[in-house]
Amino acid sequence: MIFSEQYIQVRKHSEQICEPLQTEDYVVQPIVDVSPPKWHLGHTTWFFETFILKPFHKEYRVYNSEYNYVFNSYYETIGSRVIRTDRGNLSRPSVSDVYAYRSYVDMAMDEFLKNTLTEEMKELFFLGLNHEQQHQELLLTDIKYILGNNPLFPAYRTDESITTEFETVTSEMISFKEGIYEIGYSGEGFCFDNELGRHKVYLHDFSISSNLISNAAYLEFIEDGGYRNFVYWHADGWDWVNNNKIIAPMYWHLVEGSWYTYTFEGLKPLDMKAAVTHISYYEAYAFASWCKMRLPTEFEWEVAAKQFKWGLRWEWTESAYLPYPGFNKAPGAIGEYNGKFMVNQKVLRGASEATPSGHSRITYRNFFHPDLRWQFTGIRLAQ
Repeated sequence: MIFSEQYIQVRKHSEQICEPLQTEDYVVQPIVDVSPPKWHLGHTTWFFETFILKPFHKEYRVYNSEYNYVFNSYYETIGSRVIRTDRGNLSRPSVSDVYAYRSYVDMAMDEFLKNTLTEEMKELFFLGLNHEQQHQELLLTDIKYILGNNPLFPAYRTDESITTEFETVTSEMISFKEGIYEIGYSGEGFCFDNELGRHKVYLHDFSISSNLISNAAYLEFIEDGGYRNFVYWHADGWDWVNNNKIIAPMYWHLVEGSWYTYTFEGLKPLDMKAAVTHISYYEAYAFASWCKMRLPTEFEWEVAAKQFKWGLRWEWTESAYLPYPGFNKAPGAIGEYNGKFMVNQKVLRGASEATPSGHSRITYRNFFHPDLRWQFTGIRLAQ
């Protein structure tokens, strides 16, 4: 597939995700971790404008000089920006303004991609595509949070399910012998810089579950008083449970004695066979402790992943998000992409039902703070 076709395919998918939305849905920001859909559409466009068109397309004219302030996310090198908590206050630019901005940049990119690209340009181009795919997943999870916290629980889509579930009823433990294993990306395709630095790790004997934890299994934890017994929790997790009055995964609602959950199709009875999702690291750890088991390290997960089905949930690991040996941040703004976040976060592996097609691989390292659970997160146990 030539560059222009790849570009169009990715860019169109972002807009397809937003097709079911009403105009009002584009602007809402219920919490700091959720960005308005309109902002995602503008930010991903700003990325191509800022890192490709402005430095490499001599005839390009910036669409609106104020948009750098509006759509810059966290790049200190690029200049000042609207703070994250205020993205929902941006009634202007309007939704139609943002789509016009996307069209303007897309036309410029179409012209630019007719030229021969240098290796530097290619690297930035593919980074831009993968960056937009990351935001496509964020778009879906943010849209779910926006609609799932609307008192009416409106459906995002009613014509089809966005996910392909697989049952999580039966599971077996897959065993691995102690030894030295290689971890990290190797190959010629795209990867993020935090996957690089392929290196050897020593692992003790371990076993890992062939399947994810189901809603039914997690409900047993709840009914056994899991959220009321400090024994299963880290101190930070126990404080989080009590300070936030957590009694169940995000989107679970107890209605007249029966559990329901908010889905993209609206509020539905809890599917006991589905993989539990929207849980924090704190909850994943507590559940594993209740089971007298543990979460796998990210290295155990990567070694074992070829022997089980993955991709429905981002799976919490017991690993801190740290650089691999030899990791170096790239110079300039691009160096701010991953390295600056390597502190106080946990690694998640796999992918989720919201991950775009072709945007997952065994070496992919996602990362979140341990209290976050608006993403499609789940549990796989190890021992």
